[in-house]
Amino acid sequence: MTAPLLDIRNLTIEGRTETGWVPLVRDVSLTLARGEVLGLIGESGAGKSTLGLAAMGYVRDGCRIAAGEVWFDGTDLAAAPEPVRRALRGSRIAYVAQSAAASFNPAHRLIDQHVEAPVVHGIATRREAQRDAVELYRRMRLPDPEGIGFRYPHQVSGGQLQRAMTAMAMACRPDLIVFDEPTTALDVTTQIEVLSTIRDIVRGSGTAAIYITHDLAVVAQMADRIKVLLRGDEVEEAPTRRMLAEPREEYTRSLWAVRTHRRPERPPPAGAPLVSARFVTAAYGALTVLHGVNLDLHAGRTTAVVGESGSGKSTLARVVAGLLPPARGEVRLEGRVLAPSYRARARDDLRAIQLIYQSADTALNPRQRVREIVGRPASFYGGLSGPALEARLVELMEMIELDPRRFLDRFPAELSGGQKQRVGIARALAAGPRVLLCDEVTSALDQIVAEGILKLLDRLQAELGLAIMFITHDIATVRAIADDVVVMKDGRVVTDGPKAEVLSPPHDPYTELLLSSVPEMDPDWLDRVLEERRRAAR
Repeated sequence: MTAPLLDIRNLTIEGRTETGWVPLVRDVSLTLARGEVLGLIGESGAGKSTLGLAAMGYVRDGCRIAAGEVWFDGTDLAAAPEPVRRALRGSRIAYVAQSAAASFNPAHRLIDQHVEAPVVHGIATRREAQRDAVELYRRMRLPDPEGIGFRYPHQVSGGQLQRAMTAMAMACRPDLIVFDEPTTALDVTTQIEVLSTIRDIVRGSGTAAIYITHDLAVVAQMADRIKVLLRGDEVEEAPTRRMLAEPREEYTRSLWAVRTHRRPERPPPAGAPLVSARFVTAAYGALTVLHGVNLDLHAGRTTAVVGESGSGKSTLARVVAGLLPPARGEVRLEGRVLAPSYRARARDDLRAIQLIYQSADTALNPRQRVREIVGRPASFYGGLSGPALEARLVELMEMIELDPRRFLDRFPAELSGGQKQRVGIARALAAGPRVLLCDEVTSALDQIVAEGILKLLDRLQAELGLAIMFITHDIATVRAIADDVVVMKDGRVVTDGPKAEVLSPPHDPYTELLLSSVPEMDPDWLDRVLEERRRAAR
């Protein structure tokens, strides 16, 4: 038996709190051979990312390795000096973060950030690294692989940015890659190609991987073994097929059973829409992104907007919110034409339409406490201050089901992903809106937390009569929460209508492609779909 590439032994990691050190990961062990993929699953706060970072010999600020060892190819990273760990990171150990938007430097082009590791570690010249970057971009199905690297992070979609980060991690062909939710920002069609590419590179180069995810169907395609964590403790570990067929522990079986939330079917809307976009064309510079798009949002109903990355979903939301003035077309609120730019809109029009962003990590000011983040719109739009503002803050926190005594004075860094997203919802509600534009608000959340957010939005809609535009690439979410569905591709509406009509056969070809690309809890699903598409392409 050859020694494992990675051998974590009885690892305990602690985090510092006001009352002292508390365990984040308790006495966890794992081994990983070259070319093997280990899936780490569990709900938010389980310790998955903490354990993944520890595989690189790294802990976040305010954390420490209290006990245990992290052996990588004969070196104990828990005890090694920092220069030794730095020499390994980026060259032999790579990391793909969950939030690409928060991880890329916004001041540098993608290609400059991609080539840095291979050049610094002496693996390639800049010219060689750039040629390899183009090839990796092509394998990741990024548009314009020769030119996309010369864009800045804000000039590409979230899904494209996540693929660029995955390509960057592979630049040095490392021995170990830690994938921390690498496909959460990807639409289902792109996800298939990226998963296939990741798997081919891992298998072809003998690279080992830790694959952290909350998507059980995805981990079924990627992992040889699965380890389940709960609040820092190991629940169970088994080969993937056995884990899927016969999970031993009740907690694991509960993970398999989530996403049961379903919105009851509602009758078609009566009356005029609350918000309507008519023949909207929008562009970023010379690049036209939307082409004559129409959209209706009705009070008390949820319209899901689905489509591949780069199809124009988020751009449409930005136009409705007034963040991007359209080149042609108009947005109406209760029949009144709104000013194209938010700068020219009346305060009541601004408060009526609120946007909740995809990445709570980048949407919340890290230097402000929750009371400041939520309180500012309550003060600006409602004119509240003093005791009235405090009472409103308590009311908003209770609406999003967070204890105001525990959470109002926390900073975003002291919140879990699901808690941050709830604060983002509270900030939008603080304005007293009539329309919520939800841009992939559950894509980065584990399935248990995401289901809680969907139920929260459902309850708030029923209580407040909100019109909701819900942008997503997750068909399971569409089935759970939508009343109406709009399918977009390349900046155009392919089909739209009530959910039952759009998602029931016969489908138009593009909607059929989206539905057939939803991963299943079957380890053979990815191979089967890829083979079907290869045969269809012949």
